[in-house]
Amino acid sequence: MKVKVIIPVFNESGSIGHVLTDIPRDIVNEVIVVNNGSTDDSPEIAASAGATVLSEPVKGYGGACLKGLRYLESLPVDQQPDIVVFMDGDYSDYPEETAVLIEPIVAGKADMVIGSRALGQREKGSMMPQQIFGNWLATTLMRWFFGARYTDLGPFRAITWSGLQKLEMQDTNYGWTVEMQIKAVKRGLRYTELPVSYRKRIGKSKITGTVKGTVMAGYKIIGTIIKYA
Repeated sequence: MKVKVIIPVFNESGSIGHVLTDIPRDIVNEVIVVNNGSTDDSPEIAASAGATVLSEPVKGYGGACLKGLRYLESLPVDQQPDIVVFMDGDYSDYPEETAVLIEPIVAGKADMVIGSRALGQREKGSMMPQQIFGNWLATTLMRWFFGARYTDLGPFRAITWSGLQKLEMQDTNYGWTVEMQIKAVKRGLRYTELPVSYRKRIGKSKITGTVKGTVMAGYKIIGTIIKYA
């Protein structure tokens, strides 16, 4: 199966090289790094490591992911992926766990797999208290409103290309992950979670590292849940 990885990146020069080195290239056909307005040399590092580098200057996690999807849609049909994997560029995820993450899809048992940090091993201090609470609140609300069985909004996830196209993703910033998970339930995708490992990111978080980022992310995530409810 053709597996392609999308990584949104904003000023991750200290980490993106490590991420790309650890991605198992024996199962991943292409890595797409979407430079989301970086002012450092993140895109140059990614290109030198063999990634396809795209530019999305308008900042926003979801917008960067959408840029990656538009690129995949532009490929000839025989070059489009069977599976798309999303991960962060800050080296908090363990890219070598990609093979485990996609296994339920390869086995034909799932259309989407969420890497759950709540179920896996987390390095102490890798998630801030507001992250842990926010994930609990969001997944609880999704269970109440949609009957969804999630424990995390983790960015490390895999989904079939056909399933991803059915979701018609739209969010351009903090609501991207929760939009995908809600739409997967509403549109009948088979989904599951697997425990993944998680460590302290390299550098400061653009979201939980600031009060403004935390508040804006929380507001958007809750708003997205209410919107689709």
